[in-house]
Amino acid sequence: MSKVKYYYDSETLSYRKIERKKRTTFKYALVFLLAAGLFGFISNFIASQFFQSPKERQLTRELQNMQLQFQLLNKKMNEAQEVLANVEERDNTIYRLYFEANPIPEEQRKAGFGGVNRYKGLEGFDNSKLIKETSQRMDMLQKRIVVQSKSLDEIAELAADKEKLLASIPAIQPISNSDLTRMASGYGYRTDPFTKVRKFHFGMDFTAPRGTPVYASGDGKVIRADNRSTGYGNHIRIDHGYGYVSLYAHLYKYNVRKNQKVKRGDLIGFVGSTGRSEAPHLHYEVFKDDDRINPINFYYGNLSAEEYNKLLEKASLENQSLD
Repeated sequence: MSKVKYYYDSETLSYRKIERKKRTTFKYALVFLLAAGLFGFISNFIASQFFQSPKERQLTRELQNMQLQFQLLNKKMNEAQEVLANVEERDNTIYRLYFEANPIPEEQRKAGFGGVNRYKGLEGFDNSKLIKETSQRMDMLQKRIVVQSKSLDEIAELAADKEKLLASIPAIQPISNSDLTRMASGYGYRTDPFTKVRKFHFGMDFTAPRGTPVYASGDGKVIRADNRSTGYGNHIRIDHGYGYVSLYAHLYKYNVRKNQKVKRGDLIGFVGSTGRSEAPHLHYEVFKDDDRINPINFYYGNLSAEEYNKLLEKASLENQSLD
């Protein structure tokens, strides 16, 4: 129960009871409530700024850690982009150029993504800009890696095909130098040994004793090993692919059969003098797309520069052929 208060009245020389009006009481109560509310708001604001609950502190740490991880991720992406850019440059200026493939345009490597906004779901957050930019960079990096991966797959196929081509082209002399008596006649106009008429000689004649080994000049498949072609006698034809075919004529006997696969340097037969031949020798021809071409251009595989120059000099002489 509240205490009763009095005041001294000097006129009546007596104490009189203090009576508070209801309006005044209400005013004091209202002021008190407003002051209390204001104090509470200020207290909560200060607390929220300088003091955090355990849950808030945990969320703050997680947010800071996430921002740090995104920064580290962006740094790693910068490094990856530098490495990838170097690979892309070598791919265009070395690998694709060497294998005669068109370079990949820069706009194709770094093309964006069309259509709807792929990152709309990342909007509306405190760090939306950071998250969106990182996601965009990651998507672009992945796309560039995919483009480069497909390019390297193509280069690998071209390399394998070129390796096969280099192994298939007739590139060695079909008779070793140590077994040769001489290079009797080359490609071009020569005197026919039987008619003594000047006519075009479509191959090269290597003189060697009967039974001298004859070797495949490139990888391929034997498509003929018979004597059913006029003038050639016992002869072998090897299909090397890529339009190349080599022919070995006037053989004494075969060491291969039709449809057999051979490698460059494999023993395929032996020198003889069958068919239209004046003496034991190997008549050798090279076809490209069904046209006879000069075999002298295909001996880079087993002759030195000096040996090749001597062979070239002898092959250019217009003498008498042996077939």
